[in-house]
Amino acid sequence: MWLKKCAVVLVCLMFLASAANAAQNQKPSDTATVENDRSPRVPTFALNGDLAGELQVFTTRYEDTFAAIGHDEALGYLELVKANPGVDPWLPGDGTTITLPRMYVLPDARREGIVINLAEYRLYYFTDDGVQVYPVGIGREENPSPLTNAEVTMPLESPAWYPPASIRASYEARGEYLPRMIPPGPDNPLGTHALMLSEKGYLIHGTNRRFGIGLPVSAGCFRMYNEDISRFVYQVQKGTSVQIIREPVKLGLSGGEVWLEVHRPHEDYSPEDREQLWRVTLEKLEAFRQQHPDVEVQRRSIELVVDQADGIPTMVGERLTRVASDKGQTESNPEEPAEPEQKLYF
Repeated sequence: MWLKKCAVVLVCLMFLASAANAAQNQKPSDTATVENDRSPRVPTFALNGDLAGELQVFTTRYEDTFAAIGHDEALGYLELVKANPGVDPWLPGDGTTITLPRMYVLPDARREGIVINLAEYRLYYFTDDGVQVYPVGIGREENPSPLTNAEVTMPLESPAWYPPASIRASYEARGEYLPRMIPPGPDNPLGTHALMLSEKGYLIHGTNRRFGIGLPVSAGCFRMYNEDISRFVYQVQKGTSVQIIREPVKLGLSGGEVWLEVHRPHEDYSPEDREQLWRVTLEKLEAFRQQHPDVEVQRRSIELVVDQADGIPTMVGERLTRVASDKGQTESNPEEPAEPEQKLYF
């Protein structure tokens, strides 16, 4: 009997030691203590003209998938797929080097508050120190997210979900029951935190489903990883502006260089999508030329960017510099400067 009691005590002690060790080695996202850390998971990048951030690399392990890497690195599934052509997103393999797409041509919008670009499934948050970029899930084709200007009206902790009538009706049509209110908890699709917007019925919120960040999966709202939104809500003030745009083609200048970034809408790249992106690129380029008549761009470089549409910024031209000499003046009228030479190869 005494030996049996000792054995029970020993097992209990081993269990407690194991539990203590597991708690000490838990990942930050799994512990209540670290959930109180309100520092952002993503870097704050300084603005370099119309460019921000830098490409990074990651070496995969045998058990990695793009969905898991996206969750751990605060990146979206589709942006990882586009940036790593030829790599199996569900079985990249052990020791594969992949690109983490953390370099951005900034969207053509006011650089203040929140900017959500639906075309790239990203949320930009402009601060005094630069910009933070988060992946977001957006509305499905049948329930698209709105293109609008709004503002943050209220942060929410442990929000309850009140499904709109349209969603309840879709459940009923499938023979499923959906309550009028889903309380906070693991079954709540709003996740742990949310930001209410002035655009009625729309939120920036967490999720109880990790997969879907960086994809068109929602009924119109904007999904973030719980690990991101749980920190983000404490950075954003009431009244912060929210610009929601759709800009698949972005052109910008950085240090005299012209950069182009093109995003295809889906994992597959159809001929129709390619043709549409080419038309948008032509329109963007024409507007860019009018705004910056002193730039030179290379047609072949632009064709390659549109053909890949991988969301990676690529330098496609540069601003022409005028040589400081007397060559710009004519002998007949030395006071009249010559027009700067322009070489537009596009």
